[in-house]
Amino acid sequence: MSKMIFINLPVADLAAAMTFYQALGFENNPQFTDDTAACMVWSEHIHVMLLTHAKWRTFTDRPIPAPTSSEVMLAIACDSRDHVDALNTAAAAHGGTADINPMQDHGFMYNRNLADPDGHVWEAMWMDMAAFAASSDPA
Repeated sequence: MSKMIFINLPVADLAAAMTFYQALGFENNPQFTDDTAACMVWSEHIHVMLLTHAKWRTFTDRPIPAPTSSEVMLAIACDSRDHVDALNTAAAAHGGTADINPMQDHGFMYNRNLADPDGHVWEAMWMDMAAFAASSDPA
């Protein structure tokens, strides 16, 4: 089996969270989706499990962070600057918040941060490795 990551996130409203993630380009895997959880696929190796609060509590007794807190920032690679911008636009249009932190443009790397409806923080980023290599070349 190839290495994969499953990111588990507690959500207050499963249907709204699914709509939000679908708007960002995630696809639902119905094989691992029911009325307590939804598997949202970003790529072959990256899946986000959206769990109702009741389902979340079957895994841990730790408290669910408030939507205004930041426990982690999940960075996802985008194909272009336009894709980064499109994710932020989709976030704002589907119950999330765009640009929760200042946009960063380093020429070779561009990123913008967004939050889903439950306050989970995502960094949409694009990087041009050829431009990065050229900018760090001492010659």
